[in-house]
Amino acid sequence: MSILLLGADGQVGYELQRAFAPLGKIEACTISGRLPDGSACTQIDFTHAGSLACLVAQRRPTLVLNAVAHTQVDRAEDEPELAQRINADAVGELAQACAAHDAKLVHYSTDYVFGGDGSRPWREDDATAPLGVYGRSKLAGEEAVRASGCRHLLLRTAWVYGVRGSNFLRTMLRVGASRDELTVVADQIGSPTPARQIAAATALAHARRPEASGTWHLVADGQCSWHEFATAIFTRAVAAGLLERAPRVRAIASTDYPTKARRPAYSRLDTSRFADDFRLQLPDWREGLAQVIAEWVEARAA
Repeated sequence: MSILLLGADGQVGYELQRAFAPLGKIEACTISGRLPDGSACTQIDFTHAGSLACLVAQRRPTLVLNAVAHTQVDRAEDEPELAQRINADAVGELAQACAAHDAKLVHYSTDYVFGGDGSRPWREDDATAPLGVYGRSKLAGEEAVRASGCRHLLLRTAWVYGVRGSNFLRTMLRVGASRDELTVVADQIGSPTPARQIAAATALAHARRPEASGTWHLVADGQCSWHEFATAIFTRAVAAGLLERAPRVRAIASTDYPTKARRPAYSRLDTSRFADDFRLQLPDWREGLAQVIAEWVEARAA
C-alpha cells in the first residue's frame, strides 16, 4: 500500500508516520519540505489551489492521511479566509482528487463542530452548531469530504496533546515551572486525547476494516475540565521529576478568561460507534496522561 501523509511534522502527523509504517510505504509531506528531525521530505502548501490535486494525480496513492489543519482557535477569528482555505477548501480539493483516483482519505475533525450546550456525550449524528470560525471551517471540511464521494475515514477528536507540538500539556509544564499560581477554566468539559493514541487507533481501525467509510468519534475515555486536566498534569509531572513542585491551580469561569473565540462548554464525544465498528476503545484520559508523561521522561533521558 502506498500512503501519502500530509502534515507529517504536526503532533498527530508525526505519530501517524510511526503508526502506519508497518502498513505500507509512506511519502511524508510538510509545508516546509522538512521533517522534525531536519531530513527532507515532499513540500506541499494547502494555501496553493490545485497543488493537492496535482500531488494525488502524480503519486496515485492507495491511502491519503491528512493531518493538516488550522487549529489556532482564537487566531482563526482574525484570519477566517485562511482557516476556511486550509480546513475546508483545500480539504475539498483533496477529497475530490481522492475520489477521482480511488484513494481512501483519512481526515480529522473536531469536537468544536458542536455547540456544547448538551448534557451527554455528543454522537456522530447529533446536530452540529459550531460557535466560531475554527469550528465552522472544520465542519465545512467534513461536508466537503462527504460531498466528494471518496472513500473516507473521518475522525472527530478533541483536546489533542503530546510530547511534541503546541498543546495544553506543554504550555502547563512551561508556565508551571516558573509560577507559584495559575488560573485555569473549570467550566469547559472534554476528553484530553494523546496524539499517539489517535494515530495508533487510526492505523488499527484501517487495518481491521479497510473498506469502512464514514464518520466516527475518537477520543480518550472519561471526561474532565481544563482545571482538572492541569491539576493532573502537575501531579504527574512532580511525581516523574519533570517539575520540582506543583503550582497552585485556581479554578475560574470562562467569563473570567475572555477569548476571541467562544468554546463549547461541554464537548465530550461519544465513542460507542467507533468501539462497536472497530472493536477499539482508547483508555481513560488519566491513563493516557500517564503514558505521555512517561514518554516525556524517556525523551529527556535519551
